[in-house]
Amino acid sequence: QVQLVESGGGLVQAGGSLTLSCATSGRTFSLYTMGWFRQAPGKEREFVAQISWGGGLTYYSDSVKGRFTISRDNAKNTVYLQMNSLKLEDAAVYYCAQHRRQKTLAVGTTSQFGSWGQGTQVTVSS
Repeated sequence: QVQLVESGGGLVQAGGSLTLSCATSGRTFSLYTMGWFRQAPGKEREFVAQISWGGGLTYYSDSVKGRFTISRDNAKNTVYLQMNSLKLEDAAVYYCAQHRRQKTLAVGTTSQFGSWGQGTQVTVSS
């Protein structure tokens, strides 16, 4: 059974930085595209970033492009999200997710990801 555990959330001032981590177990991590999503109160869960199984391909939502960086360490079974220049609108619960299929690229939709973490709260203050 796959387990994904996010950490690193917290309170940060606008303009600040935060790095989220997601440790996984239960599957061969290096075979799966990983993604980060977020959900703000009253809103639908939205795509943030994804990274291919080998780490060579990344894709970002327009709202975070240039500010956030997704990376992975396959030796540690962990995916990261470095968030810089945080804005008030970045505040949300952030979730990491693992693609349903091995070695398959995603197009940033929640339906392609079959395993999810419990989420970590990111709060941005003015």
